[in-house]
Amino acid sequence: MRLSSDQIIFWQYGFIKLNGTIVTTWAIMLVLVVGAILITRNLTRSLENKRWQSVLEVIVITLNQQIEEVGLKRPEKYLGFLGTLFLFIVTANLFAILPGYEPPTGSLSTTAALAIAVFIAVPFYGIAEQGFGGYLKSYLKPTLIMLPFNIIGELSRTLALAVRLFGNMMSGTMIVAILLVVTPLFFPIIMNALGLLTGIVQAYIFTILATVYIAAATRRHD
Repeated sequence: MRLSSDQIIFWQYGFIKLNGTIVTTWAIMLVLVVGAILITRNLTRSLENKRWQSVLEVIVITLNQQIEEVGLKRPEKYLGFLGTLFLFIVTANLFAILPGYEPPTGSLSTTAALAIAVFIAVPFYGIAEQGFGGYLKSYLKPTLIMLPFNIIGELSRTLALAVRLFGNMMSGTMIVAILLVVTPLFFPIIMNALGLLTGIVQAYIFTILATVYIAAATRRHD
């Protein structure tokens, strides 16, 4: 049984491999970039918007509202990063309806990369909001003895983000693979439909957690 697209090797030279996860990840990024260019090239302020512009406006407004409700008062500042995270994970799982497709979020390497992106973004936005010294002081609160625990907390929550997304996506893939062996085709179709729903929910959870971490890093302490 193939557990993830990491096992699909298209090209290899020594320890350098071009596997299915890399190919599908870059393909999804290409789809998102081309789609963004096509949707935003002819934006209008008129009431008779194009269908794609209306969908884009709904996505942007919803993401802005969710980011602001978590605690970030200027959601447009963080929309690019958090919105891209959400759209990438959603798109990666929506393509699961295609035959033979395996979402890259079912690979620990992809979920680890997403978690590392959040790990880098947290101090980036924190320093931008509080300054370098102000952000470093947050690791000393409430007392100096908390410094190692705060550092461990930063690392552990990054690992938790990666494992959470990987585990949920991988479990769905394994269940479908098992059902294909022991049951007729009807049940895997139902599981694929549930997998799409799970993918959207996991994208939402991952993005909300990233927003919470950034909000905590950018909050000013008196």
